[in-house]
Amino acid sequence: MSEHRVSRRHFFYGTLLTAAIPAGGFGSVPSLKTLGYKSPNEKLNLAAIGAGGQPFIALVLAEADRENVVALADVDWERGQEGFTAYPKAVKYKDFRQMLDKSGNDIDAVVVGPPDHMHAACALACMELGKHVYVEKPLVRTSWEARLLTQAAAKYKVATQMGNQGYSHDATRVACEIIWSGEIGEVREVHAWTGGGGSQIITKIPPPTPVPDSLDWDLWLGVAANRPFTKGEVEIQSPEAGRGGDRGGAAGPGGEGAPGGGAWGSTASSSGFYLPMLWRKFYDFGTSGIGDWGIHILGPANWGLQLHPQYLISVECIKKSQLPPFTYPNEFVFKYEFAARPGMPPVTIYWYQQAGGDAYLPPGMTAEQARKIANTGPQVGPVSRQSATAGPPAMGKGKEAARTLAQSASTAASGPVQQGSGYNCIFVGSKGYLGTNGRGEGVGLLPGSRWADYKLPAAYLQRSPGASSSNNMIAHAADWVRACKGGAPSCSDFSIAGPYAEWLILGCAAVHVEGKLLWDNKKGEFTNNQEVNKWVKPNFRKGWELKL
Repeated sequence: MSEHRVSRRHFFYGTLLTAAIPAGGFGSVPSLKTLGYKSPNEKLNLAAIGAGGQPFIALVLAEADRENVVALADVDWERGQEGFTAYPKAVKYKDFRQMLDKSGNDIDAVVVGPPDHMHAACALACMELGKHVYVEKPLVRTSWEARLLTQAAAKYKVATQMGNQGYSHDATRVACEIIWSGEIGEVREVHAWTGGGGSQIITKIPPPTPVPDSLDWDLWLGVAANRPFTKGEVEIQSPEAGRGGDRGGAAGPGGEGAPGGGAWGSTASSSGFYLPMLWRKFYDFGTSGIGDWGIHILGPANWGLQLHPQYLISVECIKKSQLPPFTYPNEFVFKYEFAARPGMPPVTIYWYQQAGGDAYLPPGMTAEQARKIANTGPQVGPVSRQSATAGPPAMGKGKEAARTLAQSASTAASGPVQQGSGYNCIFVGSKGYLGTNGRGEGVGLLPGSRWADYKLPAAYLQRSPGASSSNNMIAHAADWVRACKGGAPSCSDFSIAGPYAEWLILGCAAVHVEGKLLWDNKKGEFTNNQEVNKWVKPNFRKGWELKL
């Protein structure tokens, strides 16, 4: 047997299951029930930081008409009307800190969904008060904050979940089981990609304009350095028609991009220049495509290959387009080198943010050969009811519209893909290739002829509650609600999501420099370039400093 071969026994007792259970096993920490949390038959009192857009969708899916929504906080009451209208009995606030202070005794759990730069501040404030938290991907803006939230979750013993919904889909688990079975041999390379960072390139910041009455601009900035508000038009350069293809988009209350929304490069919104959509392109506020979609797409790799910052050797931005100094490049390529993990050889992860098309295909294999053959091979998860090429459904407002949008995004991500290989992540093994797509909702062997005759290995990983539903976004929220009520830890709780976000977001630091950066996990910094470490641990605005 190969030195790196994973045995059947290792599936049950080895470190491969650390992405499914706490590091010490479920019996290693007191159950949530013994800590005094609600029984599964009681309703949770939910709150949200962000009352529209993606925070609203996550809240609706978590609530699912079975829990109580008691409070909502949003820095922009115009943008927050979506949630305020859907939950008229909820107490509404602009400042989440006031919500926690005044309504804290009535709140059990909080959905956190402002822009990336405010995730850590909001989540930490909730956890310090013993509130369970569901934090939208990519968890945080910087690697230091990811480690902070990992430590906070362990300290305060609350139920946590990051909003990378692919972790709740059967296909992500099947991908892990295929890799661990040895079907494709030793995996030493992974290639994953998404479209560019928006079809339009911002060339300058518009001049200041008055702040709308509905918006608390200082609170929206939060931990970030002060800058003037502007509602000015976006001056753009469009390098080529149709370039980009990112699936981030319209955000509510300065919150997460709603799946399936419009392009980042829109002209001025009703709220302003930075919000609701453009913030993700800016270094001070967002994490570009690696945080928006990379955290989804590389989920099967993180789980299946047991990636963790303790094994990370180096990070390098090996290619990037040029942009003004305040926004991420429209296109870039990151390279992460990991040392051997237990039972697995060293592996290199490539992330491509580029204009459309497959970033990688196996040598000598065409996209048509790589693609699955229709109506052949194992069906993993429920059959999608909507083609990925179909347009979005007609949308209204309120909770039903939010569920419809989530359903559309979920089925589209796992539905049949008619262009290219059909994959956005390809594992290169010594004995073959495996691909995943969407947020991890699709899986197959390459070429498609190999998948057509394949028999799935035995299912070793427990499936997510509600995974039989065609909407893994609902399953992901239900997984967290179950944990809040004393059930098993959620599949992407911060013991898993924290280290994952920590290594992934280091690419956002590497984009600022040339050359390979060497990682010291014990110190939590790069050793060969001290200047770049300011993008690993940020400077917080006075009064917004974070610490345990």
